[in-house]
Amino acid sequence: MKLLLIGAGNMGGAMLQGLQSYDISVVEAYPKRVNELKTIYPNLKIMSQIPPLDDYIVILAIKPQSFDALHVEGRAKGLISILAGVKLEKLKAKVDAKFYVRAMPNMAALVQKSATSLCGDLELKDEAMKILGSFGKCFWLESENELDIATGLAGSAPAWIALVAEALSDGAVNLGLKRDISYKYIAALFEGVGVVLQDEHPALLKDKVTSPNGTTIAGIAKLEEGRVRDSFIKAMRASYQKTKDMD
Repeated sequence: MKLLLIGAGNMGGAMLQGLQSYDISVVEAYPKRVNELKTIYPNLKIMSQIPPLDDYIVILAIKPQSFDALHVEGRAKGLISILAGVKLEKLKAKVDAKFYVRAMPNMAALVQKSATSLCGDLELKDEAMKILGSFGKCFWLESENELDIATGLAGSAPAWIALVAEALSDGAVNLGLKRDISYKYIAALFEGVGVVLQDEHPALLKDKVTSPNGTTIAGIAKLEEGRVRDSFIKAMRASYQKTKDMD
């Protein structure tokens, strides 16, 4: 299986951590980025121009705003696009391939922990799940609308979680804890809770930690005053709407 990654910026570069186990070639036009990639991956095959697509399963990882200027030749064995807001119909009109899949990974691909959503042609499902599974867990969805919703979870929520982490650190520092310790503590906390949530309902976990007239419920009461849950629900809707507006 030969892969062609078109675009190796922030997300494409993060995906390379797992994809380097494949026979993969990379198309990257910016010399500075090429030098960075060569330093990280000395044996990586890097091209400045897009070759004919015929022999490849193509992973399209350019910026969505650059899609209209994209020019390719040949027919790919499959196309996996991670471009937010670029629908399958538009992909099919621009890039010739046997089968098409849209995907939404996140930056946790850097440590092979991405939560990646996919949808598209079932004929490409197994291969796409295997390829993108090289840097995390994959979730197959039934429609592009579901993928647009999941964009908030897979693509945007890492930034929101980072905002929560920063806020918790600020709160701890405000009370006297050193900053470097607070960040390390929060990273370990998030990692552990993430494992627990694989088998535990969030509401049940919250209830287990919350004792009557205790420290946890005191904090929850303040969070509810700040309408934290309402804010996250609205953030999901805003992310979804922005994705739809990009169509």
